[in-house]
Amino acid sequence: MNIPNSEQLFSRAQHSIPGGVNSPVRAFKSVGGTPLFIKKAKGAYLFDVDGNKYIDYINSWGPMILGHAFEPVVEAIQKKAADSTSFGAPTELEIEMAELIKSMVPNVDLVRMVSSGTEACMSAIRLARGYTGRNKIIKFEGCYHGHADSFLVKAGSGVATFNIQTVPGVTAGVAADTLTAPYNDIDAVQQLINQHKNQIAAIIIEPVAGNMGCILPQQNFLEDLRKICTEEDIVLIFDEVMTGFRLAQGGAQERLKIDADLVTYGKVIGAGMPVGAFGGKFEIMQHIAPLGNVYQAGTLSGNPIAMIAGFTLLNHLKNNPGIYTELDEKGAYLRKELFTVLDKANIPVTINQIGSMISVFFTHRAVNNFADASSSNITTFNKFFHAMLEQGIYLPPSGYESWFLSNALSYDDLNETINATAKAASSLL
Repeated sequence: MNIPNSEQLFSRAQHSIPGGVNSPVRAFKSVGGTPLFIKKAKGAYLFDVDGNKYIDYINSWGPMILGHAFEPVVEAIQKKAADSTSFGAPTELEIEMAELIKSMVPNVDLVRMVSSGTEACMSAIRLARGYTGRNKIIKFEGCYHGHADSFLVKAGSGVATFNIQTVPGVTAGVAADTLTAPYNDIDAVQQLINQHKNQIAAIIIEPVAGNMGCILPQQNFLEDLRKICTEEDIVLIFDEVMTGFRLAQGGAQERLKIDADLVTYGKVIGAGMPVGAFGGKFEIMQHIAPLGNVYQAGTLSGNPIAMIAGFTLLNHLKNNPGIYTELDEKGAYLRKELFTVLDKANIPVTINQIGSMISVFFTHRAVNNFADASSSNITTFNKFFHAMLEQGIYLPPSGYESWFLSNALSYDDLNETINATAKAASSLL
């Protein structure tokens, strides 16, 4: 594969952007090689600045559920942009967006728009602390909730990819208020609660983890977590930046039949635009200013371009529920065929999948938490990544990230991916 333009741009970028990228995992530092600079995308495909075409399994890290440049979204953005790109004042569209989210998601009474998933999770934690009068939170090893200080303790995503165990700039005080437990370990959670009785404001979790690879909650784990939070007056926060509107219309809450107290969303509610939101029970949300004294604000919150993009996407998903059946079937098909190919080649592999989220771990052991994910052979993954990229398959450039399918993927695309895996297998031995 020839990528002279990407190579030139990456060299140029390093003179004006730290590491040449604006988000660390994009640098390909973990997998090696030169990051690709993308020029455009359509449907299931990416096109780089050298004219190479790729089947996309990142989909902007989740929000492109219907594929890139979905026509109704593009048209809505173009029309709305003529009215101006930002007002810094209320619009009717913000109300319609909040009402649409409430109509699709269980257990949400009020919604506050923000500008990113990080901001949504950060604000939800502040709200939980203000509501409970407590300071400590519990998060799970390998889960990533954005780059706010308290979330970088034993985090996943780029923090795991770069093996940054201690992040400079995160104070000891912040770290002390952030307690961590292994994912899927309810006994560890109970032990932390017993050790810090009446001090824990919130437990925040990815109900299906996507930032240490795709890891599913084991049977009764979330149910037990819900029960503990209710008994201990702890706010249960579901980070649905990845799972929201992807696993079902109502996200993981609907699919897994567990009600959180607060839920956070990211770019999916803007069809990939920079936007986020958090919402939940009125009893808790009423403490957010101007109703209450927990302050949160943002000039770009409810940005009209992001709102119309998200409203158009979510409205389409709401009116076409069969999309979720199609995504489930495609995800299950890809998992089955990938496992068959790799297992036949005698390559140790475990594949986790739920709906349109999937990860390939090069290990024979079950992968139920960050320690399990870390035991996967990263060297093999890096070889796999480049072997697939050479064949036009664009995977997340890290073994600690979930793949995301879009419904724009055809079975021909899936079969091309499976055939590419069969060819790549010989280089993995």
